[in-house]
Amino acid sequence: MFDVVVVGGGPAGLNAALVSGRQRRRVLLVDSGAPRNAPAQETHMLLSRDGLSPTALREAGQADLRAYPTVETRSAEVVDASALTSGNASGFELTLADGGREHARKVVLATGQTDVLADVPGLAERFGRGVFHCPFCHGYEAREQPIAVLGSDFPSVMLALYVADRFSDDVVLCGNGEAPPDEHRERLEKAGVGVREERVTELRGEPGALELRLEGGTPLLRGAVFHRTRTRQHSDLAERLGCELLPDGCVRVNEFQQTSVRGVYAAGDMARLEALPDAMTFVVTGAADGARAAIWVDQELFREDAGLAAG
Repeated sequence: MFDVVVVGGGPAGLNAALVSGRQRRRVLLVDSGAPRNAPAQETHMLLSRDGLSPTALREAGQADLRAYPTVETRSAEVVDASALTSGNASGFELTLADGGREHARKVVLATGQTDVLADVPGLAERFGRGVFHCPFCHGYEAREQPIAVLGSDFPSVMLALYVADRFSDDVVLCGNGEAPPDEHRERLEKAGVGVREERVTELRGEPGALELRLEGGTPLLRGAVFHRTRTRQHSDLAERLGCELLPDGCVRVNEFQQTSVRGVYAAGDMARLEALPDAMTFVVTGAADGARAAIWVDQELFREDAGLAAG
């Protein structure tokens, strides 16, 4: 039985495995190889690694793990997980896509979220390459260019106001067939943000020269597009384990990255504190969550082995 199985090989999972390996815990990291930030060309806001590609960052993290003999990594998908309830065994059983089973005393879920994009032809092909979801991650690269923000709901309005304040004096909110509420339109007008309500029929072009084709209207030429996507859990393992989910679908965790199920921790953008309005989607915060989860997993294991009451 492993001390801990980490599911997911992004920044949160890699750092959880690294911290656990340094404490000489027997660790299995299982990664399906489908990271959320795969479309992005660069990683930002990570000290000493600003601008590094997500692929290069994952490869560097995997290389770090090879220095620790108690850490095993495996390219596979975990399709089911459950608590062990038979005999004297305690912990969890994880089922892989190939039918194999692994057992762990503790589990760290770091499976992330998946973006659900608007149904606009050409959008998915350019997501992460001219079309961005986060102004912290990619706003600087879009600075002083004409920008479009796709969407009409309150988060999209907030996004348009933000990029207009920080990065560009030429921002247009494209409602894609819907109009923003009047009170939001007034705020947009005061900030100098234009509004186009026509449905977007297609997105063409390359980064720096994108064309939004609008139904019955003049095409809109932009340097970059920002689109706050809907998201869903990449994996249903948290639900299968019985972890409590928040209304937005994120796994509820406490300050120790613990879920509502004892022995199950969650890290990265799949989970958040209930007090926060949104999950943090940054590489640096995901890595921090992974370290935090691993530290408290280790302490929980230590207390159990020492016969100490849980703190």
